[in-house]
Amino acid sequence: MTGAGSGIGRAIALRLANDGARIAVADINIEGARETERMVRAAAGEAAAIQVNISDFDAVQSAVRQAQERLGPVGILVNNAGWDRIEPFIQNAPPLWDKLIAINLKGPIHCCRAVLDGMIAAGGGKIVSISSDSGRVGSTGEAVYAACKGGVISLCKTLARELARYSINVNVVCPGITDTALIQEVTQAEYGKKVIDAVVRTIPFRRMGRPEEIAAAVAFFVSPDADFITGQVLSVSGGLTMAG
Repeated sequence: MTGAGSGIGRAIALRLANDGARIAVADINIEGARETERMVRAAAGEAAAIQVNISDFDAVQSAVRQAQERLGPVGILVNNAGWDRIEPFIQNAPPLWDKLIAINLKGPIHCCRAVLDGMIAAGGGKIVSISSDSGRVGSTGEAVYAACKGGVISLCKTLARELARYSINVNVVCPGITDTALIQEVTQAEYGKKVIDAVVRTIPFRRMGRPEEIAAAVAFFVSPDADFITGQVLSVSGGLTMAG
């Protein structure tokens, strides 16, 4: 799984390891990945830290090969890695757009393609991508990020249709605002803090989510309980958004 060196990704890694999965802890931050690996092993799980830049398709393919060599065939992919900066769209510059698209949209595309041949050969698999409620309804200060996350939803719905014949389930979890290091980073800027504080006030539960709550949703989608569920989008946001 990607972005497993901290935050939501680390929580997912620990939860899936507890459920019996062997975890490829893939992250651009190798020290964070090694710490997650240590945490999984301390809880008697199996894990391997692998450094990867998901915006580079060749690097992703190499990371998948390493995961297979160290842990066996890839039966589950969790696309979790992401990055954001909150600021008005009219203040954005093209280099920011490129970075957001490379990480948040092209990254999941790269990862899905890198694992699919193996999943098809094995006769099935589970893919869960972490999108965002911003991709469902938009979000102030996150125009390009939201566009990428909306793209992840569309990607996964399309893959769900194409891959069902191979017994591969593809689903999406959309967190609302979750208490992670990324949120702490974006709220260091006055504009980011103002946006996040305003959104939290609109959440019916009046708080941010916890990484473990996102992990629980992912654990459901990769479990046998979800074998007949594909192409679905689950918002884990404390009611920030509600389907009609």
